[in-house]
Amino acid sequence: MFDAMGMMAFAARARSELRATGETARKRTVTTVELTPQEAQIARLARDGLSNPEIGTRLFLSPRTVQYHLGKVFTKLAITSRGQLRRILPANPDVR
Repeated sequence: MFDAMGMMAFAARARSELRATGETARKRTVTTVELTPQEAQIARLARDGLSNPEIGTRLFLSPRTVQYHLGKVFTKLAITSRGQLRRILPANPDVR
């Protein structure tokens, strides 16, 4: 985890402490990211340019709840802006 955050000194210290106890640090594997159905729906609406209040109105949620779910989506997808949703979640031509 420290390696992923760029904290090399802490990573080296953690490895050293693990070795002292007879353990070793495991290599992290790439995991698949799975959004909940609610997160996926909110992410698609945000990708299409709707604001949090607009998404909330459509889904009967408060704008704050929409913001909460988008925060979880951004974390899971490792992105920082709505613009990046267009690259990660391509538009589905079958859905209108």
